[in-house]
Amino acid sequence: MPRSTAEATREALLTAARAEFAAYGIAGARVDRIAERAGVNKERIYGHFGNKEKLFDAVMSQVLDEVIEMVAQDVDDVGDYVARMYDYHRAHPDLLRLMLWEALQYGDQRDFEEGRRDHYRGKLERLATGLGAEPSGDVGRTLLTLCGMATWPNAVPQMARLILGPDADDKDAIRAHLIDFARSAVARRTSV
Repeated sequence: MPRSTAEATREALLTAARAEFAAYGIAGARVDRIAERAGVNKERIYGHFGNKEKLFDAVMSQVLDEVIEMVAQDVDDVGDYVARMYDYHRAHPDLLRLMLWEALQYGDQRDFEEGRRDHYRGKLERLATGLGAEPSGDVGRTLLTLCGMATWPNAVPQMARLILGPDADDKDAIRAHLIDFARSAVARRTSV
């Protein structure tokens, strides 16, 4: 069954907006550039999404839906979990850029939609299960730490370059270190 023109327009706008927001952030993104890239009139943005901020929310929702496949797996091994996150963010740098732009725009003052909260609740529950624990603030802090470990080398590659020099190019060594470090840190935490 062919997609309707409205669905095709919406998808074209989301694709164009994803590239625009990743490159320029929320404040720097321009609806005229998004519309031009999508090949539609900019009024279609307002018709489909209402405003630029709601378009950004739709982009983030779409991007996080894509991530769910990666994180939906069980967390039996925190090293493997960190490696999957590291690999995903390395292959999809636009997600990190979008999240960093969102943080710069809103800080922690954003009221997130329930779907985004559910996404992270699911991550927390899977990690708790993998650790043999109940979801808690402590498991949440562990999850936040694991996410940071997995994303930081990709989010700020200049820091990796400053600290590691030419060794920053050895992505396999960074990945292996993250796996070992995560396993060791969680093993120490659970044995105390």
